[in-house]
Amino acid sequence: MNKFLGLIGVFFLAININAQKIKTSQDSTKVFYDKLFKSLEVAYLHKKDFDWKKLKAETFKNLETTKDFKSSLKEVKVLFEKIGADHSKVMYQGKNYGPTVDVSWENFSDSWMRKFKAKPEFEAKILDEKYGYILMPNISFDDFSSENVHKIAQPLYDKVAELKMSNKLEGWIVDLRFNTGGNSSPMLLALYDLLGDTVVWGTLDANKKLTNSTKFNKGVYDQGEKKPSYIKPSGELMDKSKVAVLISGLTASSGEVTALAFKGRLNTIFIGEKTLGKTTSNMVVTLPFDARMPLSIGYDCDRNGIYYQQIIPDIFVSKQDNFDDLLQDKNIQEAIQFFTKK
Repeated sequence: MNKFLGLIGVFFLAININAQKIKTSQDSTKVFYDKLFKSLEVAYLHKKDFDWKKLKAETFKNLETTKDFKSSLKEVKVLFEKIGADHSKVMYQGKNYGPTVDVSWENFSDSWMRKFKAKPEFEAKILDEKYGYILMPNISFDDFSSENVHKIAQPLYDKVAELKMSNKLEGWIVDLRFNTGGNSSPMLLALYDLLGDTVVWGTLDANKKLTNSTKFNKGVYDQGEKKPSYIKPSGELMDKSKVAVLISGLTASSGEVTALAFKGRLNTIFIGEKTLGKTTSNMVVTLPFDARMPLSIGYDCDRNGIYYQQIIPDIFVSKQDNFDDLLQDKNIQEAIQFFTKK
């Protein structure tokens, strides 16, 4: 008798588990989009510009035809395009859902394309025995803790500091032509000696009023956090040295923040092409089912509180890159002319 009751119990338990799975499958899309809309209504930079009740009704109407949760994510792109969230996306199981970046690849030189496809890494070296060259590509990671940022930034900074202390240089080239974004803190920490103890960038609200400033103080990347990111600096600062910042049409997001940090700096010039124009500050929102969403919550600005939709170079150079021989690169040549000009 007990054995029979046990079998009945197992049978009903199995039915209950299956019912839970069906319910979860049916409800998952609603749970996800409820949280998505709540995040947009509370934190999105342009939250006051939209009728969220209407947008939510339209979105859920479109979702009625989706087969499962994963297929429902195609609606994210539709929604984000309606609200102009072109610097936001949903990341789920290794894929991104949201607006696509329209890049005209024919605007880039063959040399640039070869280097880009090779996925360039950080470089710090001497050119012509006189000039420091720093190639700062995109840097992306998931662990934003102070110690992890320090672990990433310190060896990059040390390579720059080693060049500084072992050479007498006439200028520095900061090459951001491949910097498509990621996390700006290790990028800027690596460049600390060139920036010095000052405000490096800030965030504006929807009305373009300053809400936050990020500054350096003896190697500490101060954003008002309890445990700020940092590097251990060595030697003298180079914040008065001549610097040429190289930018391209794919310098974007945190790459643009890194460029912005040099705006307002003395003895600095920008060379290349105008940047992509992803100059909004993002926070990462945790969504159901281990999804994440970088969400635009402000405008990026320079140390003086000035916003740039795109960063425009002082000297335009187009499709004259040479990564096989940097001294034959027109961008580098313009930088050297700047360094040698009295």
